[in-house]
Parts: sequence; structure tokens; C-alpha cells
Amino acid sequence: MDVTIKNIPPKLDEFIALRANVGWGDTPACLGQSALNNSLFHVIARRNEELVGMARIVGDGAMFFYIQDLIVSPEFQHKGIGDMLMQSIECYLSKAATSGSTVGLFSAAGKEAKYIWYGK
Repeated sequence: MDVTIKNIPPKLDEFIALRANVGWGDTPACLGQSALNNSLFHVIARRNEELVGMARIVGDGAMFFYIQDLIVSPEFQHKGIGDMLMQSIECYLSKAATSGSTVGLFSAAGKEAKYIWYGK
């Protein structure tokens, strides 16, 4: 599968649509834009021009980093895209999160096992 990974934010309309596509409900544009603007790090996955996945890091950029909105479109799940997104996140965190920092993740119910191997 030809997927491109880039460390840039998604477009607002894509962010809102991707969240809705995985069943996370409607995100008001003002909240979505604020969330994107206030994120520390973004990574997106595109197949051709279509946004098929994304993730972001939120926090204070010093002591606390939280993996947020790791999303892959349902039709593209189980194809390694989530792994590619997490590799980009790990690369960012390896430089940004110094000794003593806290890295956290709030997982959707039932998805916790997906993240167990990350952060080794």
C-alpha cells in the first residue's frame, strides 16, 4: 500500500471527518481548530491525496506528553498505518521527552493492547 507519512497537521475538515469516521462523534470546527493549533506534534498518513490516518501529541512540551487522536480510517486499519504513525511519534518523543518526563496515552476501550509494545 502506497502511504505517505508527514509530520504536519491535517486540514481541519479532514480532522473532523476522520474523527467522525471512526465513531468519535461530531467535532465543532472551533474546538477542532483549537485542538490542532495547540498540539505539540502532528503526524498524518495519506494515500494519494486522501487522509487515512493521523495522530498528535498534546501536553506542556517539557514534562508531560500525551498521545492523542491516533486514528486510522476503518477501511485502512490492520495494514500497518497505525504502526507507521506510532514510529513517527516515538521519533519525536525520543528527542522531546527528556529523562523525568511523563508520556501518557488514553486509549479507546478495548484498544489498550495495541500500545503495549510501544515505548520500549
